[in-house]
Amino acid sequence: MQRPDASGPGDLTADGRPAALLPLRQLFQISIYWFGINAIWGAVDGVVLQERVPHLVDPGTGGTALALIKVVAVLMAIVVQPTVGTISDYTMSRWGRRKPYIAVGASLDVLFLLGLASAQTFVAVMAFVVLLQFSSNFAQGPFQGYIPDLVGAKQVAVASALVGIMSVLGNVGGTIIGSLGFLMDPPDFRIPLIVVGLIEFLTMVGTVVWVREGRKAKDRAGRSWPSVAAEAWGTDILREHSYVWLVASRLFFLTGVSMITALSLLYLERAMGLNGSDKGSWVTISAILVALAIVITAWPAAKLSDRIGRKAVIYAACGLGATGMAILTVAPSLPVAEIGIILIGVGAGAFLSVDWALMTDIIPKASSGRYMGMSNVATASAGALALIIGGPVIDIVGGTAQSGSGPRSVMAIGVGLFLLAAVLLRQVDERRREDADELVVIPVTPELAV
Repeated sequence: MQRPDASGPGDLTADGRPAALLPLRQLFQISIYWFGINAIWGAVDGVVLQERVPHLVDPGTGGTALALIKVVAVLMAIVVQPTVGTISDYTMSRWGRRKPYIAVGASLDVLFLLGLASAQTFVAVMAFVVLLQFSSNFAQGPFQGYIPDLVGAKQVAVASALVGIMSVLGNVGGTIIGSLGFLMDPPDFRIPLIVVGLIEFLTMVGTVVWVREGRKAKDRAGRSWPSVAAEAWGTDILREHSYVWLVASRLFFLTGVSMITALSLLYLERAMGLNGSDKGSWVTISAILVALAIVITAWPAAKLSDRIGRKAVIYAACGLGATGMAILTVAPSLPVAEIGIILIGVGAGAFLSVDWALMTDIIPKASSGRYMGMSNVATASAGALALIIGGPVIDIVGGTAQSGSGPRSVMAIGVGLFLLAAVLLRQVDERRREDADELVVIPVTPELAV
């Protein structure tokens, strides 16, 4: 294994961002763990919970039950990710400040996925999903610090595009793997859950072995670890106004996306009249189309944002998302619905790549674990918020007859969420933080060396 201090970042800007360029291989390796993390949640949220939970509760309460699981799980994510991310900013170890948490979290993910695969009651399913949120976010909070730690301003758009691509490919890949459970009679999702666990574990190993560490850990100055953990929740973060508005915009955009990803099976079943293996087939088809749309979009969107600005690209993404949701609301057939799904995919591809770049631009780099961890509270909360809104609406509007009007009404709400994301984005100052403070390149001293 490469020692954490085997290679330094070269010169640093006054804001602490590396000035040296990284090879494409290293940029790819920094982003690959996103594939593993999202493969897990693509299978769990995209397929397994939607298929299993409605059969474990009373008819007509499946949407509400899904919302309950997600709410409890996301509370765990909200607490764990920023807290552990902040602790990692101060961690000193022979592996560096991020890797110990990534290794432990990924290992626990595999254990809790095995538990979820064998769970047979609603309570057991909820318990293992909550535990999985703990372990996943234990790793994810520190991992998010790598791009601000290692990537210079000239490459942040490319790195952000790779993060977006890997996140979506992981989610889509996990959804496809999860849908393979429909091929069994009766449907069985144990093997798909084990497979996504192994994928995530292998991407963790690659990260621990090949990704070098970035800046030196922050000095605790004699403070206790509980005091450091509490720093994540300090009110000083509210002074970063652009950051706060961007997190709010991210929350509503991703909630709009989650309206279809977290409720796709219910939409296909109730609005389009599909059942059994037909649902699995169309989930796979939709996932592939979305993956293609995002992969094709992410890189050009990131590069375009260097020319016309990050916010302009995100505004376009919000417009595409709203249009796609409007089509899903009224789609008379699956081919028409797929057009809406593709538009949402294109918008999501542009958003995921450029939003990451914008977030990296505006945060304080020395506390990247804290700020990136806190920003991902929006990501974790989006799925829960989508189910909190969408689950009960599906049950109330669709009724015990479980009609298609339930999921269609949820898609209509999604239109408003994308538009709200665009409104909130207006308050964000998109200038790079180092551009706002006079940009100066300073040589690395022994105290700054990695």
